[in-house]
Amino acid sequence: MTQHYAPLALYIHWPFCVAKCPYCDFNSHVRTGVDHTAWEQALLADMAHEFALTQGQRVGSIFFGGGTPSLMPPRLVGALIDSAARHWGLMPDVEITLEANPSSVEAARFADLAAAGVNRVSLGVQALEDEALHRLGRVHDVAEALAALGVAQANFARVNIDLIYARPGQSVEAWRAELERALALGTEHLSLYQLTIEPGTRFATEVAMGRLHPLDADAAADQFELTRAMTAAAGLPAYEVSNHAQPGAESHHNLAYWRYQDYLGIGPGAHGRRGGVATLRLKKPENWLSAVARHGHGLVEETLLEPRDRAREALIMGLRLREGVDVARIAARTGLRAADIIDDAGVAQIEAQGLLRRAADHLIVTEAGMLLLDSILREAVR
Repeated sequence: MTQHYAPLALYIHWPFCVAKCPYCDFNSHVRTGVDHTAWEQALLADMAHEFALTQGQRVGSIFFGGGTPSLMPPRLVGALIDSAARHWGLMPDVEITLEANPSSVEAARFADLAAAGVNRVSLGVQALEDEALHRLGRVHDVAEALAALGVAQANFARVNIDLIYARPGQSVEAWRAELERALALGTEHLSLYQLTIEPGTRFATEVAMGRLHPLDADAAADQFELTRAMTAAAGLPAYEVSNHAQPGAESHHNLAYWRYQDYLGIGPGAHGRRGGVATLRLKKPENWLSAVARHGHGLVEETLLEPRDRAREALIMGLRLREGVDVARIAARTGLRAADIIDDAGVAQIEAQGLLRRAADHLIVTEAGMLLLDSILREAVR
């Protein structure tokens, strides 16, 4: 009997950046030189290790994240895509996304990246004001970002823009004007993130020293509500807390995470979920590279997740989505009862407040509830 699997999502982490942004807590590193041949061999070996454990499945999406993957030579990107195709086979509608800085140097590679197989690019524009870009530690200005966007739209069928809002001192009116400008740029997808002060970042140090003053919670909430209203009116409604798209243009790869499908992570610091096993690779690039040379992979942890932990993760991820989460499906996948997964009393209380609703076996966070998602998760998830 033939066994059918949901398509795999493959994440490939490139850890290098030109500079470390002051708000960034991702696994990114600045290095003066990178041996691309050594990195190609190591990434291919790390991928081959995951293939040996997932044969019989096909890849539905590939995501090159970082770091700054647009710093990768297009030939290396193509080699990794070709290897994934040889190992698993790619779905006919495979989505292949690469994160890119909107600099003129990286935009010059877009045509070659498209020829290598990338069909979706995510541009880290981050702001449409030069002063804000400088404060965020970005190395491009608005004019350069818009020029890179034009090149991206000429080379890729699908383009996303990342922007950061609720920045220190930013008013609702200023964000409204900036978002109007972003919506007029004609991309099918916008990733719009509130600035958060992450531990260990330079911004966290500046806050502790009193040199940086984050926007207060009420002002940030006002900007969140405005964001959802404006994107919906423009035909790019929120389908996840921070992601907005034209119908049908949602990120296939990120939906795989939020729907709790299997995804493989290769490269330094990459996480994965493989058949109920949580995987983690070594974070420091040099350590990961050495581990692959010794063992044929960069894994540092493989943890078999208990059914309750899997159910909890699936709920936490799924409730971020506008479509909500199918509790019966989670129960079937984990062998648990719905009563083992959700707190009925907590759900009823939240539902009575208009923050959550049930639709058959689905739990769906309402628009009002999205502002209080963390509290809802604490009350509703066992």
